[in-house]
Amino acid sequence: MKKNLITVVILALVLVNLILTAILTITILPQTKKANELITQVCSAINLELRSGSVTSDSMSVPIDKVASHDIPEMTINLKDSGDGKSHYATVSVSLSMNTESDGYKEYGETMAERDSLIKSQINAVVSGYTYEEFTANQQEVQNAILADLQKLFSSDFIVSVGFPTVTSQ
Repeated sequence: MKKNLITVVILALVLVNLILTAILTITILPQTKKANELITQVCSAINLELRSGSVTSDSMSVPIDKVASHDIPEMTINLKDSGDGKSHYATVSVSLSMNTESDGYKEYGETMAERDSLIKSQINAVVSGYTYEEFTANQQEVQNAILADLQKLFSSDFIVSVGFPTVTSQ
């Protein structure tokens, strides 16, 4: 008799739990949808892209068959003094990835070799602003800074990423 009574009580509690869960879902779901719509409207009003997770580069959104590269041969650059009394250098070769469907590429892309001295100057300015420790610890930050400076130089975002195929630092 006791077992049947406990079973009936458990069944009643399960049904109450199910009913309360349904009520909770019915009341919370519309509010969540409204909040998502509001977030989407705010983002579109201030022209933000909705992306999940980590920061993504524009090169991720460009198909590989629409990417051209321009290689800058090895450059030896003096690094910023780190206070240890030694001179430090970085020898880097740089590869620029460009979106071939961008208007900037149509204007500058085919003649990038003519602008190598400007590009090298920007790369030198950025890399020489880092100490040896900063440069070796976070090369991605250096690449992002070069990318931002080059996009500012060309007043276009047709350069979608900067890479270091070879790096030697001392």
